[in-house]
Amino acid sequence: MDPKPSILRSADLVQQEKDTLAPYAMQSADTRGREYPLSPDPWRTEFQRDRDRIIHSAAFRKLEYKTQVYMSYFGDYYRTRITHTMEVAQIARTLARNLRLNSDLAEAIALAHDVGHTPFGHSGETALQRVLAEDGGFEHNEQGLRVVEILEERYPHISGLNLTYEVREGIIKHASEYDSPTVPQRFDPKLSPTLESQVCDVADEIAYNSHDIDDALKMNLIHESQLAEVEWVWEIFQQSRAPMMTDDADKFVKFRSIGRIIEIMVADVLETSAMNIETHGISSVAKVRESPFRIVGFSKEMQEQNRQLKNFLMKYVYRHPNVVRMNSKAEYFVQRLFDLYLRIPEQLPLKYQNRVEKEGLKRVVTDYISGMTDRYLQEDYIRAFEPTSINY
Repeated sequence: MDPKPSILRSADLVQQEKDTLAPYAMQSADTRGREYPLSPDPWRTEFQRDRDRIIHSAAFRKLEYKTQVYMSYFGDYYRTRITHTMEVAQIARTLARNLRLNSDLAEAIALAHDVGHTPFGHSGETALQRVLAEDGGFEHNEQGLRVVEILEERYPHISGLNLTYEVREGIIKHASEYDSPTVPQRFDPKLSPTLESQVCDVADEIAYNSHDIDDALKMNLIHESQLAEVEWVWEIFQQSRAPMMTDDADKFVKFRSIGRIIEIMVADVLETSAMNIETHGISSVAKVRESPFRIVGFSKEMQEQNRQLKNFLMKYVYRHPNVVRMNSKAEYFVQRLFDLYLRIPEQLPLKYQNRVEKEGLKRVVTDYISGMTDRYLQEDYIRAFEPTSINY
């Protein structure tokens, strides 16, 4: 008979990291720890534990009903904030694993990177930035850090999820053209984040560039022929179509092409990042943090190709009349509710009213509205402003 398989414990998993990860990967045994110390988990590393805490959080579940690009009433097919997050996590794990980084840390950061997002995507954020312009504005990464450190209520004697330093650092240092957080001094703003955090930034860009093409084609905001304006994407679609001779080839061409776009971008990131690691002598986590520029990223050629795709999506998708109208309505909903709760805070739920004296009214209203799902905010708007509403 075969011997009974051994059971891996957390100490074995930590040893596996030491045996297999690159010297510049973040080892879970080397974490800077948590705000509130915890006894080691018998079955999971510290970063695996963080991943699970994020998945079981209320903020993560709410992402199911928060807009990525299109509001939920457009249909069930299109990406929501949670499906986007899952795609980012999948790509991040692939990149991390093949660069011999800590895929558990990369996954945890990816799963948490959008928990501070408002309802209605960037439209909701734009509205909150406007109403809070004289109070420092609103930035979803900063809100995400607040969610995991303060707002989540999971444990009786501590605030937040009590995540490790490295995961929280990855949230607040998340970098893209849509992100401009102010990094607190306790996260060493002059230092670069871990390579696992940098992997998440790139995975985010790969995910939304590819899935926004898919959703736009499905919604008929664009036609496949228009992709000829982005030469490298058009070539992929043509190459995918060539071997397909079936009557329903169109359906499969799109899926195969989107997959190929992801494959090409992932390969570019892996090759470019490996070259950067070698060229710049990245031999430890300390070297990563001291680097004045990001190590994980696209080649210059792929950066330019991505720019072409982003310009195309901005022109035909994000500025499409249907999308612009939807975004304008969303901003109006958010701003009007915000103004209402500032004028009449007694309409806030009692749980939030009880925080006003300690944290200030604007801070409390911001937390309340930014934590809403699209559906809840629309229902709250109806309760507040529609005379025929009977739901209190």
